[in-house]
Amino acid sequence: MKEIQVGLIGFGTVGTGVVKILLEKASLLQSLVGAPLKLKWIADLDLNRDRGIPISKGLFVNKAEDIINDPDISIVIELIGGLEPARSFILKALEKGKHVVTANKALLAHKGGEIFQKAEEFKMDIGFEASVCGGIPVILALQQGLVANEIESILGIFNGTSNYILTRMTEEGLPYSEALKEAQQRGYAEADPTLDVEGMDTVHKLTILMHLAYGSPLNPEAVFVEGITRIGALDIAFAREFGYSIKLLAICRKEGDLLEARVHPTMISKGHMLASVLGAYNALFIKGDSVGDILLYGQGAGMMPTGSAVVSDLVNIGRNINKGITQRVPRNPANKEKGLAFKPFSGVIGRYYFRFSALDRPGVLSTIAGILGTNKISVASVIQKGREVEGSVPIVMMTHEARESAVQKAIQEIDRLPVITDRTVIIRVED
Repeated sequence: MKEIQVGLIGFGTVGTGVVKILLEKASLLQSLVGAPLKLKWIADLDLNRDRGIPISKGLFVNKAEDIINDPDISIVIELIGGLEPARSFILKALEKGKHVVTANKALLAHKGGEIFQKAEEFKMDIGFEASVCGGIPVILALQQGLVANEIESILGIFNGTSNYILTRMTEEGLPYSEALKEAQQRGYAEADPTLDVEGMDTVHKLTILMHLAYGSPLNPEAVFVEGITRIGALDIAFAREFGYSIKLLAICRKEGDLLEARVHPTMISKGHMLASVLGAYNALFIKGDSVGDILLYGQGAGMMPTGSAVVSDLVNIGRNINKGITQRVPRNPANKEKGLAFKPFSGVIGRYYFRFSALDRPGVLSTIAGILGTNKISVASVIQKGREVEGSVPIVMMTHEARESAVQKAIQEIDRLPVITDRTVIIRVED
């Protein structure tokens, strides 16, 4: 029984989880693959840090090229993240006739077209289950489990950091800054949380899923994005009064020949399944024309959940190697959809929540309502609370359906009024 040799580039948190699983479940994995999966080399810049697992120092190499150039290695695992040198390592590995497993969502979202083309050219497999939502098998679901469906929509909570922050703001009434600090102390947020809280991490994941579901180009710039940094405790409280929860949602819908794609804070009904996804958990709500609604839920990050996804790719590729086949499962089952274009965000129609900060003067409410009416934005309900600071009061409105372009035009005009003391908070509503 010939063993399948594996090289690991990047021995950080996820890499440690992968090695731990390979060591502790070697017999199980061998029975599943039909051959042993042997970890031959580990490349990392820090070879001395204790990872808490028994690993021979003889496995360590300083250079990723030592793994890529080793003729005995069949699968290269890339877990260093970032665009470079990860991109170069993966391309070189494919050119050397090695299969690749990666968790690098940013790289695939920005450079995936080049990488996938190289894999097809050299007839190699790419495993990337761990790139989207950690341990949740959504890549497998779209590539295999849902192939009998046209995917009508994908809604998801893809970022545990943002979801943890919004959960703490909702449960404890914490301001954003305190909730972020707590997330950092617990290890849910990086020292620089920008990618998470500004929504780009979610955009990268949505870009990959849209490519799988619709064959759309890997183009994160086509996705509208807005983060959670302007959500305040007041917005959380008002949302509760209206019967909603606030989540950072990834939203994709197919409308004829167009794809609507956006990431932003969203009010969803408390009765919706995604509203009950709390803490650092992730979830995807997918609608297929045959299967209907399905919910995938679980841990979207972390050493063991993400390591689990990496190992699942190793097993699948190992089985292919053992059978002498490659590219058994098409990367994108929906090739027929390649003509889809992205819908301009300005054309999106939906309901809106506005929170205006205004001086406490007569006629302010009617002035705001007049500007909204001029732009064909109909108000469904209004809440005006008592004084805040120095005479400024919050005025909250929920609208009927309106067009995004009209909303932006109206809000720009309203924010120029001398009685408005701060930028208006806009939260889109999903019913």
